[in-house]
Amino acid sequence: MEWYVVLAVIGVGIVAGFINTLAGSGSLLTLPLLMFLGLPANVANGTNRIGIVFQGLAASGSFRKQKVLDLKTTKWLIIPSIVGAIAGSIWAVNLTDEIMEYVIGALLIIMFFIVLYKPEKWLKTQSEHIHKKPTIIQIVIFFFIGLYGGFIQAGVGFFLLAGLVLGAGYDLVKANAIKVFITLVFTLFALVVFIVNDQVNYILGFILAIGSMIGAYIGAHVAVSWGPKFVRIILLVALVASALKLLGFFDLYF
Repeated sequence: MEWYVVLAVIGVGIVAGFINTLAGSGSLLTLPLLMFLGLPANVANGTNRIGIVFQGLAASGSFRKQKVLDLKTTKWLIIPSIVGAIAGSIWAVNLTDEIMEYVIGALLIIMFFIVLYKPEKWLKTQSEHIHKKPTIIQIVIFFFIGLYGGFIQAGVGFFLLAGLVLGAGYDLVKANAIKVFITLVFTLFALVVFIVNDQVNYILGFILAIGSMIGAYIGAHVAVSWGPKFVRIILLVALVASALKLLGFFDLYF
């Protein structure tokens, strides 16, 4: 493997890890790169999970050290997302669905206006009225978030943030910390499915992981240091860029 390819993968991994930690959809950068390097779509999808796991470890460790990640209140949200992720990853190894990209793109546009219209929901600095145990509706929501995350990963962070902020009452910084940890846990299960089906390129995966860990570590510190207002700006920008990407806007002009 050429040295510039290694640097490119690490560089994209840094950017993706940073974006994933603060908002989501970093996989919209890493998946096209992996496919450009010659990996089939399903193998790229599986290989990308290695970077997600390691960036999750780096970001979760950083958030935990900065005392913004509370694991005690997240277990009831993790379980349905794990079940959904396993189902989604089993689906992903056998199926690709371009229509889903358009549906998710449209949903991200809607979410953009929700974040824009209700700033008080995203800018509060403390978590009030947090449900210790989720409702049935929340369990169903997090199951489907896990299902999507297991299937393709890209954009799952946005839906997790919406569920955690609007549904469970977390502030944006703490929601980011929990989002990263939940993604780490269910991605581990999804990765096993891809490994069993021989759809992982370990060399590219671990090179990607190096950059992803660096970006995630930086992102976690920025999220805590700069606060909800900055995170919300990154979230809005990432939502628009991701939606346009999924809806094929960039394909028309580039």
